[in-house]
Amino acid sequence: MNRLVVVSNRVPLPSGGSQAGGLAVALDGLMERRGGVWVGWSGNVAERGDTLHVERARSVEYATFDLTPEEHEGYYNRFANGVLWPLLHTLPELMSYDRRDGRTYRLVNERIAEMLLPMLQPTDLVWIHDYHLLPLAAALRARQSHNAIGFFLHIPFATADVIAAAPEMASLVRDMLFADLIGFQTESDLRNFATAAQMMAGAIRMPGNALQFGNRRVRLGVFPVEIDAHAFSRTAGEMAGGVEADQLQRSLEGQALILGIDRLDPTKGLPQRFAGVRRLFEKHTQWQRRATVLQIAATSRKDVQSYQDLRETLDGQAGALNADLGMPDWSPLRFITRGASRDVVAGYMRVARVGLVTPVRDGMNLVAKEFVAAQDPADPGVLVLSRFAGAARQLDAALLINPHDADAIASALHAALAMGLSERQDRWQALWTQLEDRTPYRWGVDFVGALVRAAGVPPVGERGRTEEVTELAADEALPPERIQLLDHIGTERDPLRIGSLRSSETTRRQLN
Repeated sequence: MNRLVVVSNRVPLPSGGSQAGGLAVALDGLMERRGGVWVGWSGNVAERGDTLHVERARSVEYATFDLTPEEHEGYYNRFANGVLWPLLHTLPELMSYDRRDGRTYRLVNERIAEMLLPMLQPTDLVWIHDYHLLPLAAALRARQSHNAIGFFLHIPFATADVIAAAPEMASLVRDMLFADLIGFQTESDLRNFATAAQMMAGAIRMPGNALQFGNRRVRLGVFPVEIDAHAFSRTAGEMAGGVEADQLQRSLEGQALILGIDRLDPTKGLPQRFAGVRRLFEKHTQWQRRATVLQIAATSRKDVQSYQDLRETLDGQAGALNADLGMPDWSPLRFITRGASRDVVAGYMRVARVGLVTPVRDGMNLVAKEFVAAQDPADPGVLVLSRFAGAARQLDAALLINPHDADAIASALHAALAMGLSERQDRWQALWTQLEDRTPYRWGVDFVGALVRAAGVPPVGERGRTEEVTELAADEALPPERIQLLDHIGTERDPLRIGSLRSSETTRRQLN
């Protein structure tokens, strides 16, 4: 089996400390089962960053590096999070651009390539993650790496007209094309990138979601990130009877709970959400004292000015809402900026009547999927979801809204609170059907299988292809009659289809 080398901005160290957030949830299972190397930033800022710190747990080797203060500011705060994050989320007005930060961003990626190269074996599969590392595939190729390289973008990809606001984006799009496979969360992100590659890099669109770039053929695919819905459901059921969920329920005194769980981030649509909540209690006064909103928005990226401005805006909105509409015995909105553990949040989701997820733009949004998984099938809550979240493509049985329309948010919340049990159960069942057969492990296997085919790299190791696929089928409880079919996928006419046998209709179309 080819060794897997994952490169991401953060690494979920077994000793604690640095965490990779949602990426850790998505990839931990695959790395534990397959083994390999995980490389990324340690989370530490130090005077020197050119040394790899290595620790090993079970079959995974974790290699991390520090950033210097200048790199942390220029590469991480100002360019990755101050330029690329808002730009790729179609929020160029929040961009704070300085050409010097772009140079620092590129130099850090080149240093990562220098440190990574000696670790690579010829048959390794390299999987690069997210917007922090857009130039890394090109940096590795410039250093004569011939490994199969895959890149996955966890956030959206904006249109070519939008990304052109940053002068570096043309060269970064070209750099991305040095990967063998580039994966996206949604079809629209794939289309936006393909158009940008044609306009900015001179790539030629080929049949089968491929781009011709010079003498290279680059494959594109859609791989929606998943959760382990069954495991999250079990956690939610257990935590609903825990101390934290019990304290929350007692504080509600019978009121219906509308729950929002987000990072404090401009892309999450929190000012628009608060405006919608205000409109709910102003227009539908019957819900005053009968419902309340708990918004947990964990503070992040405190050093970025747009995040500081957002916090100030939300504090003002929350204070005004509670002052204007609150009563001595009731507050319409509880606004918390301290984070809560994933397990505790699962318990909160279980007792909520409404899950409110309203990003103005999001790559996927796993919170929406977790809310569905957390529900009691006998008495489920209702998901109110922005149509601009990637998850909306799968979760179309939710109440889908335009997050910019406060009246639409208010109407959806009113409908969710008033919805009868039968409709709530029907909607939940339709949503659950989209999640129940998918896992992060399958998502990872699908991408890695597609990368092997895109790069034309035969699997290596003592086991043959049939044994490897048989083990995968056993791990994932695939029907036995599919094993032989899986073993013969990958012809020139129909490559990269391993994921399509076990995924949504959107994913079935990803690489045909």
